[in-house]
Amino acid sequence: MTHAQDKLLVFYDGSCPACIKDRRWYEKLAGRTGESVEWLDITGRDEELRQQGIDPDKALRELHVKDGDGTIHREMDAYILLMSRVPLLKPVAWLISLPVIRPALAQLYHRWVDRRLSGEDGR
Repeated sequence: MTHAQDKLLVFYDGSCPACIKDRRWYEKLAGRTGESVEWLDITGRDEELRQQGIDPDKALRELHVKDGDGTIHREMDAYILLMSRVPLLKPVAWLISLPVIRPALAQLYHRWVDRRLSGEDGR
């Protein structure tokens, strides 16, 4: 049984096929650990996001995760938090937290998101 403080709420773009695929991949790797993660599709929930203190445009451009204490983690911090929950992904979480890797990966991620949102990814 998980405690409320152990729960994570992941805000994801349910209209993004790659985001849905990533969610399924995470859930598969997480197994029972994934039970402590709740997923919220942000599509059409701008007001709800604002009430959570999240800018709807940023929610499309950066992963946001709310921890059990109510703290919102975004971008690489959110990925690190989410991945560190899964034993198989802990080394990846550590790797992307490295000072040289983290900013480079963030830059690549933002480029991919910008392309996706501008329709250049073939959608």
